[in-house]
This record gives sequence, C-alpha cells and structure tokens, in this order.
Amino acid sequence: MKKVTLIGSLFMASAAWALGEPQAFFFNSSASDVLPLYTATSKSSLLLDTQDWPGVLRAGQDLSADFGRVTGDNDSLPILNYTGSADICSLINGTLETAIIIGTIGNSSLIDSLVSQGKLNVSDTEGLWEAFTSKIIASPLPCIANALVIAGSDKRGSIFGTYYISEQVGVSPWYWWADVEPAAHSEIYVSKNLDRSTGEPSVKYRGFFFNDEQPALTGWVDVKFPEGLYDSHFVHEFYIKVFELLLRMKANFLWPAMWNSMFGVDDPKNQYWADYYGVIMGTSHTEPLMRATNEWTVFGNGSWAYDTNKENILEFWEEGIERSRPYENLWTVGMRGFGDTAMSGGVEIGLLEDVIKNQRELLSEAFPGEDITEVPQVWCLYKEVQSYFQQGMQVPDDITLLWVDDNWGNIRRLPLGNETDRAGGAGVYFHFDYVGSPVDYKWINTISNERTWEQMHLAYERQARTEWLVNIGDLKGLEVPIDYFMSLAYDFDTWGPVNKVMDWTIAWATREFGSAVDYNQTTIEEIADIVDLYGFLSSRKKYESLNTTTFSLTNYNEAKLVLEQWKDLSDRAQKIYDTLPAANQPSFFQLVLHPANAGYIVYDILISGGKNNLYATQRRNSANALADHVNDRFEDDYKWKLEYDSILEGKWVHFMDQTHLGYFYWQQPMRNMAPPVARVNPLENALSGAMALTGEQSQGSVPGDSLYNPVAYSNNTMVLPSLDPFSLPAYRWIEVFNRGNEDFYFEVNPTHDYIKVEPSSGSISASNDSIWNSQIVEISVDWSKVPEGTYIEYINVTSNSSYGNFGQPDVHLPLTTRSVPKNFTGFVESSQVISIEAEHFSKNVSQNETEYVVINRYGRTLSGVTLFPVTADSQEANLNSSYLEYNLYSYSTPHYGANVTVYLSPSLNTNPDRPLKYAISIDDEEPQEIQVVIDPTNPSAMPAGWETSVSDSIWLHQTNHNITSEGEHVLRLWATEPAVVFQKLVVDFGGVVPSFLGPPETYKQ
Repeated sequence: MKKVTLIGSLFMASAAWALGEPQAFFFNSSASDVLPLYTATSKSSLLLDTQDWPGVLRAGQDLSADFGRVTGDNDSLPILNYTGSADICSLINGTLETAIIIGTIGNSSLIDSLVSQGKLNVSDTEGLWEAFTSKIIASPLPCIANALVIAGSDKRGSIFGTYYISEQVGVSPWYWWADVEPAAHSEIYVSKNLDRSTGEPSVKYRGFFFNDEQPALTGWVDVKFPEGLYDSHFVHEFYIKVFELLLRMKANFLWPAMWNSMFGVDDPKNQYWADYYGVIMGTSHTEPLMRATNEWTVFGNGSWAYDTNKENILEFWEEGIERSRPYENLWTVGMRGFGDTAMSGGVEIGLLEDVIKNQRELLSEAFPGEDITEVPQVWCLYKEVQSYFQQGMQVPDDITLLWVDDNWGNIRRLPLGNETDRAGGAGVYFHFDYVGSPVDYKWINTISNERTWEQMHLAYERQARTEWLVNIGDLKGLEVPIDYFMSLAYDFDTWGPVNKVMDWTIAWATREFGSAVDYNQTTIEEIADIVDLYGFLSSRKKYESLNTTTFSLTNYNEAKLVLEQWKDLSDRAQKIYDTLPAANQPSFFQLVLHPANAGYIVYDILISGGKNNLYATQRRNSANALADHVNDRFEDDYKWKLEYDSILEGKWVHFMDQTHLGYFYWQQPMRNMAPPVARVNPLENALSGAMALTGEQSQGSVPGDSLYNPVAYSNNTMVLPSLDPFSLPAYRWIEVFNRGNEDFYFEVNPTHDYIKVEPSSGSISASNDSIWNSQIVEISVDWSKVPEGTYIEYINVTSNSSYGNFGQPDVHLPLTTRSVPKNFTGFVESSQVISIEAEHFSKNVSQNETEYVVINRYGRTLSGVTLFPVTADSQEANLNSSYLEYNLYSYSTPHYGANVTVYLSPSLNTNPDRPLKYAISIDDEEPQEIQVVIDPTNPSAMPAGWETSVSDSIWLHQTNHNITSEGEHVLRLWATEPAVVFQKLVVDFGGVVPSFLGPPETYKQ
C-alpha cells in the first residue's frame, strides 16, 4: 500500500497510537499547532451526510462512542446529520472551533462541496479501492472555524478513516473482543498539520474464516446470543461484533462459521447486516455460491454428486445466488465432495470445468447486463483441487486463484510465469488452526509471527495480492497473530518488505498497554518481548502433538532448559500483570498472561510426567513426588481454564473448552488426560541401598542393575560424556538421589586436585517428598593443571549408606586436553560435535544482487537465514554466488567421515519447476546439492516425511563429508533457490546423541 504523508515535525513522535501510523492526536495543549476536539470548555461535532453509505453513518456512531470511552462523556462528540438542504449554522446551532467531517467522495455532499470549492484535494484518493484522505481545513463550511476532514474513496475508505481516528485517540480494535481498556483523557487535540492520503490496501480482500468452531466458539455463542433458526446461535447479534472487529483492523472479508451453522438461513438478517456494516462475504472452499454445506443436508434434494444429480445441485446454487445477490460478495466457485472431501477417487478435471462453466452461467443470469468478468469470483485450490489445476484444468482468467498452505502454515504453491498476469489475480488461504492430520491444533495460539511474515512475504512478492484469508478457528486465543496478519495485508509497505515483526509487536504493545504502564518504553518492550517469545516457544511443536518424551530428559539438559524457558516466560508475564491497574488486567490476562502460563502448565505436566517415568525406572523416591506434581499441574490446567471462564463475570466462558492433553491420533480427545505416572514403594529399601546416582546422558543408575547401564562396565560405574576445554557448558554433572527408606550422607572425591566438584558433599532425606529431593553435583576441570593427552578420571562417591549386594559407586569422566591456534576464529569441535546456529556465520558473502538476511527468533532455537530477494533466479553453488561460510576446527577424522545435518524451515516447493535446494561443501570438495522437499508423483499427495516435518517444524537433511585431517576447515552453504531458510548446522563426528532441538551451539573462538 503506497502512502502519501505530508507531515510537520509534530508527527515525529514515537508513540504508536495506531499501528504503523505517526501520532496525530494528543491529549493536552502543550504540543504546538494543535486544534481542540474535546476540552472542558468546548467540544467538536461530527458531521455526516445522511445520503452517505449506511456503514459510514454507523461507523460514525462508533467514533462518537469511542470519544465517550476515552473522555467518560458520552456526549463528547455529538453527531450532526446533514440532509443536504439544512442550513449548516442552524444545524450547528452556533459556531464550532473544530468539527469532524466524514464522508465518501460522490456520496457525501459535504465532501463534494469541499472538493468543488478547491478546499480539499482528493486526486490521490478518488477512484481508488478503500483509500482515504485526512486533512485539516480552515473555514470549511459556514460557522465552522476548522475541520478534521476524512474523505473516503468508497464506503470502506470512509469507514477505515473513521476508525483511524478511533485508534489514534486510544481505542483498540480489540476494545470489545479482548477488553483492551482505552486510556482516560479529559482533552483531545488534533495536529493542525494533518494532511495525508492513503493509497489502496496492499491486498484487496483481507479477512478470516471461523472454522473448527466446536466446542469453544459454539459453546460461547450458545450461551451469549439468542437462538436463530435451525438450533443455531450464529445470529446477527454475534456477527455484528465480528464485522466491527474486521473493519477496525481495516479488514473487509469473512468466511462465516460452518460446522454447526448456515449463515444465510440461521438468521436471515446475517447477510443484510454484513452489507450494512460494509463487510464482503464469501463461503469456504467447500461451499460454492454462498450456500453452506449444512444447507444441502437440510434443503438439498438427492446426493451431493454433480455427475448424477446436476440439476438439483444447480437449482440449489441458483437459490443461493438469488438470496445473496443484493449484497457485496466474493463468490466461491468450484466444488468439492460432501464433508470437506474430494469429489471422487479420481481427478475430475472435465467434471469440475463443467461445474464452473455452469456456475458462471447462473451468475450471468443473476446479474443481467453486468459483465461476468466484473463479478468477483474465487476458486480455492485446496488439497486435491490444486492437483486439478496442475494437471491442466482451465478456468476463466478473471477468477482469482486462491492458493493454499498445507494447513500448517507452509504455502504449497504460488503464481508462476504468466499466472501473475491473470485478471483475477491470486491469493492465499492460510491456517492458524486446523483439524486433521497429523494432529488437530485448535486450543490456543501456536503461531510464530516471524514464520507468518516469511511465508506471506513470499506470497506478496510472488504477486499473490488479491485475497489473503486465514483460518482462525474460534478467534479467541489467536488475537495477536490475527492482528499481525491483517496489518501485513493492509499495509505491507510498512510491515512487510523486511522483517519488522518486533517493531510491529512493540507498536501493538504500545497501543494495547502503553497507557497502563505510563508509556514506559522498557516495560512496553518487555511486554512485546514476552508476546514474541511466546510465539517462538509455542510454535516449536503444537501443544497437541507434545508428549512426555518430546524433549530429551538426559541429553543436553534439553527438557530442563525448555521448561525453564517456559517458567521464566510465565513469571515475567505474571510480574507485569501484578503491577497493572485493575481495568487493564483482563486484557493483559487474555492476550499475554493466559497463553504464557497455560503453555508453561502443559509443558510442566508433560516434562514432569516424563521425568516421573524416568525416575521410576531409576527407583527414585522422588518419583512419587513427581507423580503428585503431575496430578497437581493437571488440576492447575483446569483451574486456569476456570480462571479464563470467570474473568469479567464470565464474558468469555467456554472459549478454553478445547481439549489439548492426551492425543493418540489426529482427532481431538473427548476429555483431557494426564500422562501416565508411576510410583515406587516408599517403605522398602532398594536392593542396592538407599544411595544412588545417575549422570549426564544416562537413563541408568548405580549401584545396582539397570537396563540402561553400559554392559562394558560394572553395575557400580557411571560413565559420563567426555569433557574438553571447549565443552559447553564447561562441566559435567551427576545427580545423587535416595531410593530407600533411610537418610544418608555422601561425599564426592575426585582422584586429582584439578577436578573440581560442587558441592562435594551433602545429605539426602528418605522422607522428603519434594520433586527436588536430590543433589546435582557439577564436575569441572582446571585445564591449566591437566597434562596433555586423553584420560579417564576416576571419581569416588562414598556414603554412610549400605550398598546391599553391590559395591560403592564410582564415576568415570573421560578428559581430553586440546588447544587451537590463537589466530583461529570459528567453531571448535567438542565431544565429537560442532553445532552452529545459522546466523553465526564467519562470512556472509553477497553477490549478484542477492544477499542472506537473518530472521530473528525464527524456527526452533535462535533464528533463520534466507536469501533475498525471494524472487531471485536460481543460484549456482560457486564462489561467484552469494554464500555463507563457517570456520571449523576439528580433531576427529573417523573413517566414515563427518555427517552434516542442516536444519531448515518446513517450507514446501511453491514453484514445482524450481524445488527448494541448498548446496554444501567442506574445504575444496565439490559442493553437494540437496533437494529439500521431494514432491510426490501423485499431485494430490503430500511429500514423503511431511507429517514429521510439520509436526516437528523442521526439515532435516544430512550429507557426508570426508574430513581427513585435524585442524581448520571451511564449510560453505548456498541456498540455490530462494525461500530456503537455514536454522542450524550440526557436524557430527560420532558424538551426537538424540534430542528434539539438536545439540546446543558449541564453542566459538
């Protein structure tokens, strides 16, 4: 969207009163060059022409109410309705220092008069789609000294201009849907220098789809709104709240709820009110020509089979067209099988071409005298339908092609070649919610805005700009990603050409909570960071697909660190919540605190459940405390849902009803279930005595027999992973615990004084029922005292406990002293591994008008690195192309070579002629080119490995490299196709152990 903005220095204020907009409205007269809109001694009036669009007049009423929300005076912006013949001075009943005049060019005589008199220049606005001009005009009309004028190019242009004022004075689009409290002000002023014109929105049709709306949204609607026809509560009283939210976000389009409703017949007023408000309606990919799927069940005649029941289906569609014809629609064409399935087992290209041909004939008959190419139509290429197009199916050029993601946020296909020249253009149907394989995800937000930006930036640059539609499930719980998606779609020029997710989030936090924290920038940025980090952590793996073994309990401290991240996030959110005024707490609870703590609870249940199972196999006493902890946290999960239900006297009851624990296949469970837990007998002593220990990267324990102890060692010896000067962290650990009915004292005694243990002794109670009833002992090394070479250090662990039929345990710690040249800069092998975050390159070489850019907080561990521009040609894997370079220092030279695993985003081949590829080399070897995604021969199928890829949010690819010598090496990486996003590289010389996130980054000198 191109914006023309003429502003004075006053507009340079940093406060983000409206997302992406400079501040133009103020709340005291200390700012220079301002006009009063509301003070203790004066108030403006809002002038509207009664001949303007009804939606504009109605939005004006919202603006008047918004002034009341801010000032506390419900008459702070009275509305004056101009009829065209009224005398302005009589209408005003005096004079006004400042008025607000809002109207649509060609529909408002007030606006047209200003234009004809040369007082208002609308050349940058007139004739555009949904644009508006805002300007201060002196002496615009008799008896008015100054006016803030909003002139819309069409009805939504005027409406968006109206809500622009609302947002600037502090009323969030989410004031009702998320209870964002406007700041109270006794005065409102506007800059005298305001003079701006917006261009057209970046994307023409921008909206969302209510889907998968049971149990949450349906349960809420059923208790909050009257019953319409056919036992549905999805009536206009509900939808007008939705329409207002869409328009306040400068969106314009809706696919209505479909699971248990029929938009056009549940309440005959539904579509009337959509049009009245100014919202364009459509129907989903499986509901052609404005008729809901459920309507066929109620009103249809025969089977939903076009080849055998054509005449009845055409009559059904004709009735839908006739019902919706008076209103503004984007007509869905095409057809799918009943119940969101394929039409048949085969590819029905000829049949579907006839479907669309006949649908257009019906539309032509319904709009006599209109060019059918001017009637907006869209064909959604969902699932198997995409294969029809790819196999040559032809549709008229004016029909918009709505490309689709894989239901998990990875766009499957985008326009190619001359497809970008189609009159109907192209769009994207995206998902923030889904029911289906590999698992449903419909509880709360698991969306990374960075990932959304990366995919929608790709779509925008590939000319998919006609329609952006996102599946939002129940709406509540997804407020932040919905708002971000609509911001991108409306004003891509501001938010999209480069990654500005954090800028947007700070602006969002300022708008929603700035007044509550006195616009303290540190606190605002803390709120934004919590929100952004939540998206990063929750998008690693959907809640519904997590289990007790997702994160390793023994390797790399993974589960421990992940749980600590969630606890810290929840604590940070709670800390801010506790400081907020009571009026601001409900919105902060919904938008920030609830998801942070809800996520922490789920992670605690599952990771603690996994620890319980592990501790039980080790026969720890604390297994019982962990079992209790899991049950307590399982109760907390439900109590937290009740907390959500209770806010604002139950305003949002049922929105957290969705089950999310205990999935065994793709479909939702009928009831939440905690993970199974195990207990040990607290009355008996272990056969090996009360004292036991385990070590890093081991599920086993000593003394005593264990399935997990290495068979090469005795059942009294714990072997730790090797340690060298470059190990991160710079220690290894053992954990001493009780598995008996007696207290004990222990000591840890290394053989050499350069081995440091902390603590070196301690006591473990048999009766302590804490989940922390153990002692972590960290073992570190003073490397300045260690002789050159490789050793096994022997560490004795003694206690006053009996060991039964077993001996005293000891610990073996392999040590290797190593060094690297002081002038080396790069990553150093440790424990036969080099792990590198992709953004930590040694060189980023930009050539041929391409470059690698970092996407902060993208992916699973740190960030992503991708090639710009995304429309670049295919790249060669050589030194004349842009590439990334990583310096390595290795010691191992295994005969099988080193395996390098590259972690990549789960993207798909949006251009089947140019599948995603990267190339990799070490030193002077010939680069190996790897195709990331292998498309199936069956165009309806998903790629091999897709379910794992989307479930784990990653593609993993491994190459083998023959590193024959110790020392310095250079790894080079090329994205030979744009849209490849690198996250991490792991060079494995034989030391990698299983984990979800992969080895943490190793030492860099």
